[in-house]
Amino acid sequence: MGIIPVPLHISSQGIILLLFLLIITLLAALVLVWRRGDKRARALFESWKKEEYSRLLGWISMEADKRAAIQADAICREWQRNEEQKIRKDAVRRSHSVIRGKVTEHLIPWFPEFSYHPSDARFLGSPVDFIVFNGLSEGCLEEIVIVEVKTGLGSLSPRERSVARIIKEGRVRFEMIRKE
Repeated sequence: MGIIPVPLHISSQGIILLLFLLIITLLAALVLVWRRGDKRARALFESWKKEEYSRLLGWISMEADKRAAIQADAICREWQRNEEQKIRKDAVRRSHSVIRGKVTEHLIPWFPEFSYHPSDARFLGSPVDFIVFNGLSEGCLEEIVIVEVKTGLGSLSPRERSVARIIKEGRVRFEMIRKE
């Protein structure tokens, strides 16, 4: 048994209508596919844009941090160099002052400002600079004087102030220790 072909008699207007409907259907399908593709493409583009933005933002942030660290390091090194020079100059100045003070302490008995005979002065250095036995070199001891030498704007240290206070209060005595 075979298939018997049935002749279809379609007019040319029917064929045109059929082709028109087929074209409309294909165009509608094409529009749907295009819209879906467009939505998918937009979604992929938005996803890529966000990822790229995040990556770029991370890179910019990392580069900014690197540059900031380099600049901060350079500023710190410059500040350190300047401060080191200031500290060194200050240390030299202080060292000169200390040396001048030490030399002055030792030589003060021979300066005109020292009103006692140099032979009567005994250098201690700490907690006071000198004990002067005024008149001892001439055989006539008149007084014992505690002398602290200061140069420039120097002031008494707490220990030196306590020695001065004890002397002013009269809490000084002579003691003899005999060792046999």
